[in-house]
Amino acid sequence: MNLLAIETATESCSVALLSGERLFARSELAPRRHAELLLPMCDEVLAEAGLARRGLDAIAVGCGPGAFTGVRLAVSAAQGIAFALGIPVVPVSSLAALALQAPDNDAPILAVIDARMGEIYAGWYRRTPGGLVEPISAETVGQAGELAVPSGGACNVIGSGWTTYRDVLRERVGEPSWADGDCYPQAVDVARLAVPRMRDGVAPEFALPVYLRDKVALTLDEQRRSRVK
Repeated sequence: MNLLAIETATESCSVALLSGERLFARSELAPRRHAELLLPMCDEVLAEAGLARRGLDAIAVGCGPGAFTGVRLAVSAAQGIAFALGIPVVPVSSLAALALQAPDNDAPILAVIDARMGEIYAGWYRRTPGGLVEPISAETVGQAGELAVPSGGACNVIGSGWTTYRDVLRERVGEPSWADGDCYPQAVDVARLAVPRMRDGVAPEFALPVYLRDKVALTLDEQRRSRVK
């Protein structure tokens, strides 16, 4: 099986290729350069593997939530490549891919991405027997101080939302057993989550972005109110 994975929902732009038992990956923290880097990265991992695009069996894509432009870029690139080759797309949650980087222990995992405008994208996960992750509850977007906490006890927290809203999140979840705010979703983890879901692959036109919200900026009145606060 040859699976190409793409993830650009946050500041990190990454690509991974699973070719049999071999893994090839590229990743760069490069805000505002994703469009420039993405396709060359795809070509690089294919060249390193000695594989032509026509040898791909499927495309896995981090479909969000995350930055609107980044999510759209990843999904449109996956759609374009898959459509040209006549292969399916396997959509994967960017929050789930982020959660997969947390320690493999019994603690629930809170994956949080800074959504700007005072909000976070958040998802709660637990480890599966196979070492992957599955959701405990639906992914959400909202104020960090209003985060729903589905279970008690210490948790692992991962993602940029922790860096931005550390104090507020501590009030909601308590002191985590482990936390890292400098992690971003990676294509390697998108690929890992996609492998057992290959049968769930969809036609390119049905691989859609997940935004969780339809608003990209504060209105002028909202900006004034936030400054007053």
